[in-house]
Amino acid sequence: MIPLQSLADTLGISAQEALDILIFSVRDGFVQVSAFVAVTVLIFSYIQYRTGGRLVTYLEENERLQPLAGALLGLTPGCGGAIIAMPLYIRGSVSFGTVVAALAATAGDAAFVILALAPEAALYAYGLAFVSAVLFGYAIDMYGLGVGRVDDAVARLGRPMTDGGLATTNVASGGPSIPDYEGDDAHCRVDDDSPVESGPMTTISHAVHVVWWVVAAGGLVAGVLYLARGAPEVPLAFGLSFFGLFTVAGLVGTVASFYLHFVGRRFIGEGAAGRIRDDFASAYDTFQHAAMETSMVTVWVIGAYLVYEYSIVVFALDIGALTAAAGVLAPIGGALLGLIPGCAPQIVFAGLYAEGAIPFSALTANAISQDGDALFPLMAIDMKAAIVATIYTTIPALIVGIALYYVWPFADFGFGVL
Repeated sequence: MIPLQSLADTLGISAQEALDILIFSVRDGFVQVSAFVAVTVLIFSYIQYRTGGRLVTYLEENERLQPLAGALLGLTPGCGGAIIAMPLYIRGSVSFGTVVAALAATAGDAAFVILALAPEAALYAYGLAFVSAVLFGYAIDMYGLGVGRVDDAVARLGRPMTDGGLATTNVASGGPSIPDYEGDDAHCRVDDDSPVESGPMTTISHAVHVVWWVVAAGGLVAGVLYLARGAPEVPLAFGLSFFGLFTVAGLVGTVASFYLHFVGRRFIGEGAAGRIRDDFASAYDTFQHAAMETSMVTVWVIGAYLVYEYSIVVFALDIGALTAAAGVLAPIGGALLGLIPGCAPQIVFAGLYAEGAIPFSALTANAISQDGDALFPLMAIDMKAAIVATIYTTIPALIVGIALYYVWPFADFGFGVL
């Protein structure tokens, strides 16, 4: 409790308030995000298993389709589809334009809220996001669009967290935007797993992996019910009820995710998180890979939730007041809010739109700009590429959002809300 008390004193809040934020963030992050990500990653991994890796091979051999494929992955509700595109870029299978297209098209978990409460608005907003993502993705791959200047601006932040290539460097110099991994061990860096240790911890890790999937299934049920109920406030509960399922699945799922990411991967052969596999030896191997990838995303998601929630309390931020400003500042605010990684602020933003507090132009700008949780795998492997990518998704968001404000006849408050 001493570290928590120190944190509370530093932030200027009570220890109980700091504890509540910690517990609710840990719980909500798994149910609202990880359970949905797990399903998407599992589906893609299972397709890889059943096709012997031919899906990735097809994308590698058809570069002209890559930005379109990236946008289609991003268009799927939640963040799972866009998350899949990140390791494909890291290994050099797809272009940087594909990454930007996937991130620009994704509406994250906020999509579930808008689809449930304002389906007509979702159809228009996400349709515009998809078209913008495809056009901008192809433009980056074909013309570079001044990527070199963005590279210069972010280069001061230091080298990437690994030796992985940064696609925009090649674009700026006039070459293709697919990462250039040099050296004999380039592909080993991408696909190689850490050495597997054996012993009792291996058995324990496999058991945790099985429990993780049971809890993830429960978390998915709780997450679907949560969205069907209009994303209500969920109290902390442990009984046989929706609230109990939401709480237990969230807390146990997060603990299991942290174990698998920091400990279990040393014992069950999935050490290279944030990577895409060419093929899988068995269906169990497919489930194992999906669990490990989702566990890595969970670690980043929980961190983002904590930063966001503590910031809201400490600085008394009111997203509605900041983004529902008069005039053209509304879509600009929605686009800038999308720079924040993760789904937490975007879910709040979507809820505010459903309440009629934010105009449609701001919703659309946010839908294009936000990267959801898909940015976290890229941040974990190559921070500079992640920064460039999130800057680039903001550009079409600003263009489309401002254009909607001036020319779209329905770009006012409450459009499409049930």
